[in-house]
Amino acid sequence: MLRCAFQRLLCPPPIYRRIHWLYLSTSTPNRGSLLGDKNILLMGPPGAGKTTVGRILAHKLGLPAVDIDDDVLEPTWNMPVAAKLASVGGQRFLEEEGKALCNFSASGCVISLSGSNPLDTLAMQHIKRSGIVVYLDVDAEDIIQRLARMKVNRVVGQEAGIPMKNILRYRKQFYEKWFDIRVLCGRGETVLEVADKVLNVLERYNNPDKYISTRSNDASKSVYFSDVAVVGMAKDGGLYVPQNGFPKLEANEWVRLVDKPYHERAFVLLEKCIHPHDISGPDLKAMVMKAYGSNFASEDVAPVRHLMGNQYIQELFHGPTASFKDLALQLMPQLFAQCLPPMCNFLVLVATSGDTGSAVLSGFSGLKDVHKHKTGVLVFFPGDGVSEIQRRQMTGLWEGNVRAVSVGADFDFCQRSIKQMFGTPELTGHLAVEYGTLLNTANSINWARLLPQVVYHTSSYLDLCRGGVISFGDPVDVCIPTGNFGNAMSAIYAKSMGLPIRKVICASNHNCVITDFITTGSYNLHNRPLLPSISPAIDILKSSNLERFIYHTSHGDSHLVKELFTSLDRQQHFSVSEKLLENIQEDVSAGSCSENECLEAIRAVYENTGYIMDTHTAVAKVVGDRLQDDSCPLIISATAHYGKFAPAVFKALGISGIPEDPAEQLKQLNGLAGEPGMHTELLKCLDEGSEQGQRGCEADYEKMVEEVEDMIQESFLKVV
Repeated sequence: MLRCAFQRLLCPPPIYRRIHWLYLSTSTPNRGSLLGDKNILLMGPPGAGKTTVGRILAHKLGLPAVDIDDDVLEPTWNMPVAAKLASVGGQRFLEEEGKALCNFSASGCVISLSGSNPLDTLAMQHIKRSGIVVYLDVDAEDIIQRLARMKVNRVVGQEAGIPMKNILRYRKQFYEKWFDIRVLCGRGETVLEVADKVLNVLERYNNPDKYISTRSNDASKSVYFSDVAVVGMAKDGGLYVPQNGFPKLEANEWVRLVDKPYHERAFVLLEKCIHPHDISGPDLKAMVMKAYGSNFASEDVAPVRHLMGNQYIQELFHGPTASFKDLALQLMPQLFAQCLPPMCNFLVLVATSGDTGSAVLSGFSGLKDVHKHKTGVLVFFPGDGVSEIQRRQMTGLWEGNVRAVSVGADFDFCQRSIKQMFGTPELTGHLAVEYGTLLNTANSINWARLLPQVVYHTSSYLDLCRGGVISFGDPVDVCIPTGNFGNAMSAIYAKSMGLPIRKVICASNHNCVITDFITTGSYNLHNRPLLPSISPAIDILKSSNLERFIYHTSHGDSHLVKELFTSLDRQQHFSVSEKLLENIQEDVSAGSCSENECLEAIRAVYENTGYIMDTHTAVAKVVGDRLQDDSCPLIISATAHYGKFAPAVFKALGISGIPEDPAEQLKQLNGLAGEPGMHTELLKCLDEGSEQGQRGCEADYEKMVEEVEDMIQESFLKVV
């Protein structure tokens, strides 16, 4: 029985006979249709191998193969496609090609579109309704070589003086507009390898990615990305992780990304981690373009520059609030808003040790009005645990339902209180019933917040490849100032995607609980007060993302994770086995830095290079110098702009008579700096009249709950 059941066939009879013959020539089905009666629509530039890949897929799946050029256009026009193009010209050709495609219908087929089909909106809307569009994203150099070998002369726009590379670059926007799933083809891949990749992405399309708690491997409790983005924490107190781990890229796929700008790298990598059923490719692209555009002071978004010797700095502070948190939080609110269920309000609760707060406020302030009205943001920060500029950033005049509250406690108290709110059904139930409001978080415990951070670690490695410092496959070490372990965890996830990171080096200040754990296997909070430092963003004792790390290194032992972190909550301590400690130390090493060492590093680097580091970057520099053996490049994560910690930088440089006014401090620092220059957004936040006044509350859980309820009452209409 003919499986290609035409719903309506307005094409001439020869086309039907051609498709019927193609079906009869296929082998016995051995896998069946992955998509039921839907078509598999192969799309890509000319020379991408769509026809050959389509025939291979049809053979493997026991489905009819249809090539639009050979089986639709040529029988319709009674002439070769090249002759038609030569006789009517490019514009008329596109019009007549579009009409022919609109008059064609089929189901249950593998259909190879022409390279120019995606340029016609009506035709693509018509054909897309019949199936799933698979974009064969083939390297431009591979395509140009194939077309030259094939002596192709039927490409629309192929005229004297117009390079094929320009035609391919122009068409890319149309391919990325229409695809449902992308197949990233590595350089030099054969059509057989591409066909296998298509089968793999179709399998994934049929089986959406799921997420489970670090404290439970119960598959029945797994959820989708759209759920994870909205709920933040798992109900059992664990953190969400991908059920099947991270996707892994082959070396020839990574090489494809070397010459790409940051936003393209982000788009390709994130779509491998976010299923199109949750967020479609075109929607994700629009979000990425908005997140990493003119709001970043550097066109490279997260540029890498040589510091000294075999050390390189990745500058993660060019976003609107001058810290690495912007790399995630210019995107995360958009992901969150896209996944919001209707008829609910959401209050996003955030505990911050300094940088997260302003980054969250900035990101959520940029949402469209329709989402701003449904979303509120409440930031709690330690009153004496942030710099003056960080405080001014958080209490600025932000748009939308956003607010920052100073708490008379340290960061750990703020974070612990928020977790307690999430874990109290009486409170969350009351807020849902009384106000129609659900709670969420934008800290890195939220998967949608952590995931975008993986991108900049991959980007730093690819930048070194592009600069000729390394070739793909060469190892690098990464040194990261570490507090809540989210930044370090994202580097470890980048490694699991196939990036050749040899070691992730975690750098602590004198609040070195992470360093102690990684070196001894014991995590002990007994009689361990949080000590103020000149690097306050890593003044953290209870590192939330350590839970994901132990889950990762224990190969998904959720029972162990639950046991360890229950012990930490109840007894303030846990220890891991020698075997697990060995696994941990294969991925990471760690060291700590004193206050004086931090200041000395700032001074020494400035005197030798003219470069000014902030205090957190200096912590990483000190630890990197101590632990890295110089046998491969070291990438140091510069997590904040030095202007946010001006008094400490003045002290490091031995400058006395520091102005009291933060704005004057920045102006004076700007006169000293060789690189990097002053961040203009820091100056803006200090403009007179830019602050809305500061709210404060005591170090009392109930008082913080009152702040939550006040915020909800002022932000959302009460549900009657």
